[in-house]
Amino acid sequence: MSSTPAHRRLRRAAPAALLAATALTLTSCFAAPADQAASAGRVTLAMLLPPRSGLSPFSDDAFKLSRWSTAETLVVLDELGDARPALATGWERVDDRTWRFEIRQGVTFHDGTALTAEHVAGSLTRATQAGPKPRILDGVQLTARADGNAVVVGTAEVDPLVPQRLSSPQLSILAPAAYRADGVVDPVGAGTGPFVLTAVNGTAGATLDRYDGYWGEQAAAAGIDVDFVPDGTARAAALRTGTADLVEAVPVSQVALLDPALVHEVPMPRTNTLYLNTESGPFADPAVRAAARAAIDRATIVGGVYENRADEAAGLLGPALPWAAPGRADAAYQATVAGRARPAPVNGVPITLGTFTDRAELPEVAVLIEQQLEAAGFVVTQDVREYSFIEADALAGAFDAFILSRATVLDSGDPVAYMFSDFACAGSFNIAQLCDPAVDAALAKAATIEAGPQRRAAVLAAEAAVLRTDAAIPMLHERVIQGESAHLSGAARDPRERTLVTPLTTVSAAADAG
Repeated sequence: MSSTPAHRRLRRAAPAALLAATALTLTSCFAAPADQAASAGRVTLAMLLPPRSGLSPFSDDAFKLSRWSTAETLVVLDELGDARPALATGWERVDDRTWRFEIRQGVTFHDGTALTAEHVAGSLTRATQAGPKPRILDGVQLTARADGNAVVVGTAEVDPLVPQRLSSPQLSILAPAAYRADGVVDPVGAGTGPFVLTAVNGTAGATLDRYDGYWGEQAAAAGIDVDFVPDGTARAAALRTGTADLVEAVPVSQVALLDPALVHEVPMPRTNTLYLNTESGPFADPAVRAAARAAIDRATIVGGVYENRADEAAGLLGPALPWAAPGRADAAYQATVAGRARPAPVNGVPITLGTFTDRAELPEVAVLIEQQLEAAGFVVTQDVREYSFIEADALAGAFDAFILSRATVLDSGDPVAYMFSDFACAGSFNIAQLCDPAVDAALAKAATIEAGPQRRAAVLAAEAAVLRTDAAIPMLHERVIQGESAHLSGAARDPRERTLVTPLTTVSAAADAG
């Protein structure tokens, strides 16, 4: 949704692909070879992680329900991160703290119950009462009440991103019967999407069937058979042998064993960044930070560690946000970045470099960073541990430099929360210990603007303000590798990992037989 005055109603036709919700069938192993699945018109899906919270919509499991197109939200996000209609057909900002969403008519839950504004308000209210609360509601006091065919959503503080928040799969709308008295939420047969979740087999798999009563475009596939396969080699083998039509997160190490036509790289909103301690130690000097920035050879890291399956970073925000790169051509942006300090000569300056082992690439990145910094004159001591044992020290400023792989857009699809957390004086994840008035002012300005072109321009102005300080040296933007069999078509390649199987996803028996 673009920046608009209050009371302006937004009504748009939503593309079918954006509205897709998918149902999945979980089985203890792949249900059938791909040729059998194709003849039945079903999609076999190998996913990386099993459910962690019983497929509760209030947890990260909600993203599985969304990727299966079984649970839907009031709004969805387009490629730019703007809100588009889904279960809500339009909305208006009544005042700074109040929004009104018109609820789509003619929608039924998978158990046959008709969707009403009361049901929507009930689902949202349940989310606010959950323990723990959905991540999208951290720090947000949200209320919802029915008003005729509309739901009125209120917030305790001014929040221009309410529609974007309501796009989070953690605020999916489920049938009243899904919410049990003991607090457990059971999504089986409770969504509104084109696939109905019919069975769940613990952490092994799930089964979804096409829902013929869907309010939107009917699903082309008869259903989805889901297996959870944490082992990356096994997921790649399932694609190679034809036991899976669609595979999440193929490891880079397995790509060479696959037909290149089956491999699709999706840019992720995740940046591998070198954070420099601006408060104490050598990097308190901007010129020394500039020397570190000048020493980093991004191409060597991308090629040596990521086998060129990542993108060199020109800023904090990568190609998963298609508006970021064009916006950097702005003259004001360029002028801000040009204000960085000039590199100082360094000779034998000792620094500590930290990272963690939980992401396998980061220790390898640390080796290359150490080599590059030492070639520039620094003397580097590494400290590499499991994340749970190193986070507190990193946040306390115990390192001169720290390598982190960081998601740059959170559940609202907007990067301001990440940038505030990492770079504002009051940021809760400020590893760089940065406190810069110009950065705080730029972030404060961006936070007040409704989603749209003006907010995106303000976000890039804030990015430029951060880069001017050299508190963070963005190195690369990660990609995820998605595997798709030759007889599969129409799968979503979504950087936000909210959609995967859609109404357009099909398997071709003819192609498989050929």
